[in-house]
Amino acid sequence: MREFERIAKVIRFLDEHHSEQPDLETLAAQAGLSPFHFHRLFSRWAGITPKDFLQCLTLSHAKRLLDAGESVLETALDAGLSGPGRLHDLCVSLEAASPGEIKASGAGWTIEAGFADSPFGVCLVGRSARGICHLSFVDQAGRAQGETAIHKDWPLARVRWDDPTAGQLAAQLFTRPGHGLSCAPLRAFVRGKAFQVRAWRALLHVPPGALVSYGRLAEAVGRPSAARAVATAVGRNPLAYLIPCHRVIHATGALGDYRWGVERKRAIVAWETASSANGDRLPPASRGRTPERSSGQQS
Repeated sequence: MREFERIAKVIRFLDEHHSEQPDLETLAAQAGLSPFHFHRLFSRWAGITPKDFLQCLTLSHAKRLLDAGESVLETALDAGLSGPGRLHDLCVSLEAASPGEIKASGAGWTIEAGFADSPFGVCLVGRSARGICHLSFVDQAGRAQGETAIHKDWPLARVRWDDPTAGQLAAQLFTRPGHGLSCAPLRAFVRGKAFQVRAWRALLHVPPGALVSYGRLAEAVGRPSAARAVATAVGRNPLAYLIPCHRVIHATGALGDYRWGVERKRAIVAWETASSANGDRLPPASRGRTPERSSGQQS
């Protein structure tokens, strides 16, 4: 069993039984490990103990993060930064496909793609000459499944498989906060409607360790009454983790659904929260704004 699969199983159990305050032995049994080995595995993965992680799953904790995220996002957007006074390990420039590029559907492109391990399970990474154009989490590293996923966005592109290169890129994307070296900015290239791209760009300004509501994100893109449309745009994010849609939750504090699984969303949020609480450097996110580019309409 992969490391994240054990963690996800425990998260599911905690989600259902957190009110019972399960002890270490009970959680270790869920992971199929001794208490000693489970505590060591979990603490290494999450950066906090299972007991502290249990607190991260509570509604009150999510509400505190949400309150912090509301004020941080406003400050960040006003300043043009992703977080006041703190630098991220990576910066991301997000470009949108033009109408002509959308119509071409990737014709003449070669997308280098591959599967790699991440702290949150196996991921599929695709990169074109314009930048990272696909990032998703997958249950199985099947190339047929991978091609289907990539061709959904870029149906006429050619896919060239290169798992070692994907592994190097994933290592850069998912470096444990505080343990990575400064890297060159990453370029991301997306296909989306103008409103979707605006929402995705706004997401890049929500720093790790903070959460934002759909309503506040709608305000950030200048459409305060369009929370439902923002939720739709968030759900269609083509770049898992890189565009941090996992940081958007309901105003009540409930995390809500996630395209790649609610257990994974909880894991990512807690992983980032632990890093911020421990005073580490923040994990990958956007730094600064990029000039607005015209984005085409999806057919």
